[in-house]
Amino acid sequence: MKHRGPDSAGYALYGEPSELLVMRFTLADPNDSQDFDFSERLERSRREVESRLSKIGASVDRVQSESAYAYRATFRYEGELKPLADYVENIPGCEVLSLGHSLEIVKDLGDADTVAGTYQLNDFRGTHGIGHVRMATESDVDIAGAHPYWAYPFSDVAVVHNGQLTNYHQWRRRLERSGHRFQSECDSEIIAVYLAERLAAGMSLDAAMKESLDDLDGVFTYLVVTKDSLGMAKDEMAAKPLVLHEGENMVALASEESAIRAILPQEIDSYDPYEREVMVWSR
Repeated sequence: MKHRGPDSAGYALYGEPSELLVMRFTLADPNDSQDFDFSERLERSRREVESRLSKIGASVDRVQSESAYAYRATFRYEGELKPLADYVENIPGCEVLSLGHSLEIVKDLGDADTVAGTYQLNDFRGTHGIGHVRMATESDVDIAGAHPYWAYPFSDVAVVHNGQLTNYHQWRRRLERSGHRFQSECDSEIIAVYLAERLAAGMSLDAAMKESLDDLDGVFTYLVVTKDSLGMAKDEMAAKPLVLHEGENMVALASEESAIRAILPQEIDSYDPYEREVMVWSR
């Protein structure tokens, strides 16, 4: 799917759940890599991340470098995720991309092959995931504008989205008043937090997604993933493309059928979901 957007690519991948929390984070934007003190600043920030994790009560397993500015930390922690993520993100330049027992979000500048190669994603083993390639049209080319989005501060929930929410600012203010913060100006992040807030209140994923069709205005198709589920929703106009294939042991969705056929060389049946359709698969 990389032809749909060369500016950035991202993956939300789900490995087998672990007792350890996995935190993916960046300590700088790649556009800053020419700064004269870039390497020294990142090393100081990395040490500060480890220090703050320990201070808040986490038992750090390891913090490893994934690229010049991206890192993966594993640790044990029994407290709430929001204070931990807020404390870590208070380090200048730090952005938490994902946090959970199975979710790992990897995203960076460049096309899908470039990002997958940089982070050695061919070696990843898991159960399900979603990906996104982006052509920047309304915001800067940076990691903050890349999909997928973690539903901060809820564990193991991520979203990708094609379209535009016309009541974005209304929902952002409402969610911010509830104590949520956002990493970007992208409307897709609103969908992630909207759904996760309802899941945390005890609503099923299917019910939360159906409610979103009444609350969120605009033209959109989105995918949401949790530790054990995958869901898709289309607005009442169904103008944004999505092709679906359901097999005996898998489900595959993409903006174009060519992406599904690239991984399933045999003859397949596929179809476009209808207007206001919500579908959820669980494992």
